[in-house]
Formats: sequence, C-alpha cells, structure tokens
Amino acid sequence: MRRRAVLATAILAAVATPGIARAADPGPSVTKKSTTQLDAQAVYFVSYDGLVNNNSFQKNGLLTYKGYQYAAWYTAGKHAVVARRVLGATAWSTITLSHTLKSDDSHNVISMGVSKVDGRLHLNLDSHSDGFFYVKSVAGLLDNPASTAWSSAVLGAVQTSLDGVALTSQFTYPQFIATPEGKLQLSYRVGISGNGRNALAEYDGSAWTALGEWSSSTGTYTSTHGSSTARNMYLHGIDYDVNGRLHSFFTWREQSAAVMCSGGGITNHDTGYVYSTDRGRSWRNDAGTVVGTTGSSNTVAVTDAGLVVDSLNPDHSLMNQESQSTDSAGLPHAIISYVPGRFGQCTTDYVTDRTANGRAFHVRKNASGSWQKTEIPVALGSSQRTKLVLDKYDNAYAVLPYGRIAGASKASGYTDWALLYDGGGLNAFGEVVVDEPRVKADNVLSFMYQEKSSGTTPSALHVVDFALPA
Repeated sequence: MRRRAVLATAILAAVATPGIARAADPGPSVTKKSTTQLDAQAVYFVSYDGLVNNNSFQKNGLLTYKGYQYAAWYTAGKHAVVARRVLGATAWSTITLSHTLKSDDSHNVISMGVSKVDGRLHLNLDSHSDGFFYVKSVAGLLDNPASTAWSSAVLGAVQTSLDGVALTSQFTYPQFIATPEGKLQLSYRVGISGNGRNALAEYDGSAWTALGEWSSSTGTYTSTHGSSTARNMYLHGIDYDVNGRLHSFFTWREQSAAVMCSGGGITNHDTGYVYSTDRGRSWRNDAGTVVGTTGSSNTVAVTDAGLVVDSLNPDHSLMNQESQSTDSAGLPHAIISYVPGRFGQCTTDYVTDRTANGRAFHVRKNASGSWQKTEIPVALGSSQRTKLVLDKYDNAYAVLPYGRIAGASKASGYTDWALLYDGGGLNAFGEVVVDEPRVKADNVLSFMYQEKSSGTTPSALHVVDFALPA
C-alpha cells in the first residue's frame, strides 16, 4: 500500500507541476469490430442521387439509447420497419409498421427520436413537401427495454399529425433533437425546395406544441450572374452542445437559376451559422446579435448581417444538408463539400462535376473565436454527402461516401486529415446513416449502409461498428 501511495503522489505531482508533460491524448483511429445484417432485401431505387434508407441527413435513422440500438428502414415490399438490438449483439428484433412507402422518392426517409422525459420512441416518416406520418410508442419503452416485449403492441397507431397538431401540408426533412431537460423537438421544413422555411415543434411529455417558423424564404440575393427573390435555408444539422446551446450550420438554396453560371449547376451558396441560447426561441449570428425569433415575423433571412462563416458563390456545386457536430468545449464543427476553384470557376453538371472533382472541408470555430477551414485530402468520387463525428478526445472523423473514413487529430489543429478506412468489402452505395448518440454511449462509430444494386432490385442493408480510441 505504501508503494501505491508514493506512486500516486508522484503522478499527481507530475500532472500539476509546470513543465512536466502528461501523456498525450490518442489521435484518431478506427478498428472494425463487426457487421450485422438488418435486411437481406431492403427497398432499392435511386432518386435525387440517393437511397431512401441511407440519406445521411436522417436524424435519426439509427440511434442508441440506454444500452440498445434502434434502426428504421423500408423493406423490399416498401413496409416501414423499426428494429432493436442489445449493443454488441448480432441479432435484431423487428416490428413491421402498418405503413408502406407511398412513392419512390429518396427524401421520404424515416427519422427517430427519444423523449427522455417519458421514455418514448417517436418516428416521423414518408414525406417530401407533403403530409407526414407519425408514430409514438408507449411511455417507458426505451427506459426499460429488457423488460418490455418488442412487438407492435408497444407502438401506437400511424398518425398524420403530431397527436392532433397538423403543422403543415408541405412537410420535409424531419430531425428529432432532445433538449437538455429531456423534452423532444422536431425540426422540419415548411414549403418546397427553393421556397421554404425552417420550423420547430416541441413535445414536453404530454403534448406537442408548434413553436413556429424561424427562417425566411424572402429577400433578394444577387450574384455576379443575376438575382433571386426566393430560397430556403438547408440545415447541415441542429444540435445542442454540452452547455445547452443550440447550433445550426446551413447553406442557402436559391429558387432562381439566374444566380448560376450554368443551368446544370446547383443554386446553393455560402455556409452560414446561427445559434440559440433559449431552446430555439430566438436565433443569433456568430457575433451574438439576435437575427430571428421563432414564430414571429422577424425570422432569419439571407439579407441579415453576420450569418456567413464561409463565403462561396453558386458556381461550385456546394452541397446542402451535409453534417455538423459540437466538441467537448461546445465549439461548433461542420463538414461542407463543393468543387474547388482550382478545378474551374463554373460547374456545368453538379453530379458529374462533384463526382470528378468534389472535395470535403472541415469548418470549425476555434477556442479564440476564429473560423478555420481545412480541406480533407480525399477525393469524394461521388456527388453525395459526408458525415462528421467527434470522439471523446475531440478527434474528428469524416465518414465519406461508400463508407470510407478519414480522421484528423485535435492535437494537430485538425491539419493532419488522412484516410483511416477505405470501405473495402462493404460495397456501400454512397451515403451512410451514422448513429450519433452511440459515439458517446460506448465509444463506437456505428453506421447503417446499403449495398449497391441496380434499377429497383432490392439489396442488403447492414450496420457496421468501429471501435474508436479508448
């Protein structure tokens, strides 16, 4: 015992004494643990260059809560399914919902959320600028999974409102987010691409409330080519940090093609950023100035000052709805992607040009309050999106199309991006759906992917797990 006490005292002294370095945190690494199959024949069709079961903007198509992992998808027969497993288990238990996918539209995704205040699972599904479908489980289901049978009896009826709250007839892009108090919020778009507004609803454990819209579709944006008077704000995500601040990166999508150098491009421009300190009731720009109030006539608009943190015109096929996260200090990080100017100043076919020359970039706010951007030196080889993950040491990981994984260390200032896993053996179609809560739950990077197929031939859907640094 005496020796242990002396050793402990020496270690504490070394940590506390200036000039004596402590052991450095590990850099990024991934170790493949296992792959499980969700469905041997999941529905397969390509629309908007993506698959309905694997759009990376789903929040969440795959999630972990209290030792169980949950997944949702559509089968070959277009039936909506939700499944669960004990973390680390190979077998999944499934429930087939009384709902079938209404159209071959890859944006009609299934998103899941957890209301921690009452332990319910929530699903929003099958909408793209039209009506949505909603399912809410019995209370306590996720708090006591081992003692609750996994059957259709634990899920409520499929609704076309949030327990009577209709929201909008032009609903798209559901994203569930848990508030620090355990309530559940739903982020969504009202309207259509190029003319839509972001909005929020909130569930407090007893009822849903529509909080209202918080972004504007109006105002004039002018490029070197022309002007547009309508648009929508596409979110890269919406996330609470460790301090309870709500963050959102975004890009603007203009309605008028007049702002582009070529009609074959895409009208997205600029990377913007806003945050909220009052649970999404008001929104501030990076300088802290209030630029919008949810549910009011003063919403966040393209003409507001201080929104843009990375400027880019509409000629480079900037992708919308990419990815974001926050680190252990509450600082915001994002992944954006586009065709850099070294490959030309005018994309003429955004799918072809992004596939040939697209690159992803890591954008972050550093501790001094400045914004930094680093190119990830791995060609996308795809028109599709990349997901951002931060481990417990704040190392960054970019889960690229086809399930490839690149990483960069916090210690380097995120300048040492390198490919860690090449996706070999996955045969993944493109985008993947990352289980964001699981990284914090058990230090595992877990994502859902679907194998490549052709036409409308169904293909296998999997979840693969990678251990991150211990």
